[in-house]
Amino acid sequence: MAVFVANESGVTDFDEVTLAALARFVLDTMKVNPLAELSVMLVEIDAMTDLHVRYMAEEGPTDVLAFPQDEAFEPSWSESPEEDPTTLLGDVVLCPEVARRQAAQAGHGMERELHILCTHGILHLLGYDHAEPEEEREMWKLQNSLLASWDTAAGTGAS
Repeated sequence: MAVFVANESGVTDFDEVTLAALARFVLDTMKVNPLAELSVMLVEIDAMTDLHVRYMAEEGPTDVLAFPQDEAFEPSWSESPEEDPTTLLGDVVLCPEVARRQAAQAGHGMERELHILCTHGILHLLGYDHAEPEEEREMWKLQNSLLASWDTAAGTGAS
């Protein structure tokens, strides 16, 4: 499972290695093809605002955007991964400045918020959405479960 993290935000008070490990954990837990590749980009607020306007037609910055690459992506993989071609899952774009504000409002640290947002973005790449109330309940439940499992596996608590 290849996870590439590119920090173009200028923000450095979080652990990029841990963020990549979280992403791999989520992908593994969701039984994504082990040959899949994921890009996680962290961008400054102006870049996120531009992406939000350009791709979502919504003004202002947002916290996370997900850009799937392979439309035919299947979240499960065969027992013989060598039979599965490498899959470009997509890009998750995070904005640490927005994450910092949201973290303060939620009463936890920015790194925790980035973990929440990264998990959220990956779920979008896997086809989950929250446009309808039932979809939202399912996605949030799964997101919370994945983060709780990560906390246990990584030996961390929500911070």
